[in-house]
Amino acid sequence: MHSNTTHLPKFTAAFAAAALLSSLTACRRSDFPDVPSGYREFAYVSNGGANTVSVLDLVYLRPDRTLQVGANPSGMAVNPVKNEVYVVNSGPQNGNGSITIIDAGTNKVVYTIGLHRQPYFISVDPAGRRAYVANSASNNVSVIDLDLRREIAVAGTGESPGLARIAPDMRSLIVTNRASNSVSIFAVDPTPALDPNAPAKQQPQPLHFRASFDHCPGATDAVILPDSSKAFIACSGGHQVMSINLAAAPDSWPAKQNPSLMNDSVLAFLDVGETPVHLAMKPDGGEIFSSNFASGSISEISTYTNEVGGTYPIGNKPVHGLVTADNSALWVSNFGADSLSLYSIDDGKLVSSLRTGSSPDFLAFSADEHLLLAADAHSGDVAVIRTLGKLGPNLFTILPAGASPNAIVVKAITAKN
Repeated sequence: MHSNTTHLPKFTAAFAAAALLSSLTACRRSDFPDVPSGYREFAYVSNGGANTVSVLDLVYLRPDRTLQVGANPSGMAVNPVKNEVYVVNSGPQNGNGSITIIDAGTNKVVYTIGLHRQPYFISVDPAGRRAYVANSASNNVSVIDLDLRREIAVAGTGESPGLARIAPDMRSLIVTNRASNSVSIFAVDPTPALDPNAPAKQQPQPLHFRASFDHCPGATDAVILPDSSKAFIACSGGHQVMSINLAAAPDSWPAKQNPSLMNDSVLAFLDVGETPVHLAMKPDGGEIFSSNFASGSISEISTYTNEVGGTYPIGNKPVHGLVTADNSALWVSNFGADSLSLYSIDDGKLVSSLRTGSSPDFLAFSADEHLLLAADAHSGDVAVIRTLGKLGPNLFTILPAGASPNAIVVKAITAKN
């Protein structure tokens, strides 16, 4: 998390009308894509200033309900296998945080798991069995068994860890340590045998420290390539992105071809704009886009060559980026301009800019990407952008959320007949 002195938006730094709203809510889905019988899709918005989660119905485009969760909810994640949504409650400044589990089938809170001090983000593995949470004020990372609904391990990290990211192959865990300007890497045992009746200290340890790298001022966001071969870290206290080779499995083809790939190593420090706060990766993993808060720009990074292809102006205080599934376009939220920018990756140019509520931050797509959602941190609502249409992308509606919305996740369910 960033220091408050950098003036970053609340959630990005911890890592960024009533009449109008009433007239825009519960809009009809005319000319929208058809959905099958029994299809349900909801967006979940963590409201840090209200200790709630807003549930928004994306089929009928209306508020569904508000759920009470823990103190200062921040990061969120969905389970890719089960119908569950997880909310990290950062907690009071001097108290412990927690995870709230929401049943996406009923949209009810079903469980709370205690954590350590000041967690902010959560990463769920592709198998939907484990979650990883960095506890910023406790200098450690928690491993959560999502089936047992309990913490099963804790490992020490650097100072003020902000984010723990699990690799797609579930072999590596990356932790960014803001205060110690470093990155910790752990080897992960994804399937150790567990005793459901034994305390965490007596369980087989799923994390084993593997490496640490420094010289990354204010290390915050991290992305890992789809093949789990590299990680890229935003050094938000400066103007660089760190590229790291992640150790290959001993029996893998890369390791057999080049034994040096069995070790973690720093590949490069890439010069981007000032204060890179978020990294958006193309789904194919070929490029990463850095949102450079202080310089109002994005930087395009080739993950194959570890080179910056260029840095381009995008808007005032960009804080979050999101790439379309076809790898062709990048959306960026401009916290200081109350707008979103659409950048064509194929053409290498800014296509359009759309107004939102006040201080847009976190972005999320609907399941089929016909809607883009932007959490407006200062106006306490969610801008809903229609991405497809005869006139191109446009602001379709604004839905109410709560005070200081931080993050958005989307979960779609098709009920069985």
